[in-house]
Amino acid sequence: MDPVSLAASVAARCRLSGTFVLRSGRTATEYFDKYQFEADPVLLDAVGAGLAPLVPPGTEVLAGLEMGGIAVVVALARHTGLPCAFVRKAAKPYGTRRLAEGADLTGRRVLLVEDVVTSGGQIAISAGELRSAGALVEHAVCVIDRQEGGSAALAAEGITLHALLTREQLDAA
Repeated sequence: MDPVSLAASVAARCRLSGTFVLRSGRTATEYFDKYQFEADPVLLDAVGAGLAPLVPPGTEVLAGLEMGGIAVVVALARHTGLPCAFVRKAAKPYGTRRLAEGADLTGRRVLLVEDVVTSGGQIAISAGELRSAGALVEHAVCVIDRQEGGSAALAAEGITLHALLTREQLDAA
């Protein structure tokens, strides 16, 4: 699907108007309900195909952030053939007690995968934890960059954000 059609499909499927409190604590009058494109297998596959060219050379593992990034990372892995890991917000206190399940991240170049980025807060937190565990994290991809400072905040943490779609593109669609 071409980028303009993809932006139009995602915008039509998941843009909501109202009053919403975001993860960052900010209040917004517009919300992108990412679960709407993640729950649509055809649209999710198009998102995965669109993200594949954004994967930086040398990436060894794709790491999807809980919860929305999990569906996206699986769709992306299908198009890249790269192994993936599933990153929790906190290590579970039982069983394996791991922060990340799936592919081993230690000493590997890891691309963080997120659905929507506003402030970049969860990516920064997860990157710090994964780096402490030995992962090499320099890049992240997202489906939608709301263009509210997330890219700059992540750059300050040494992470380059690559977005499939921006709020500007969704507005134009």
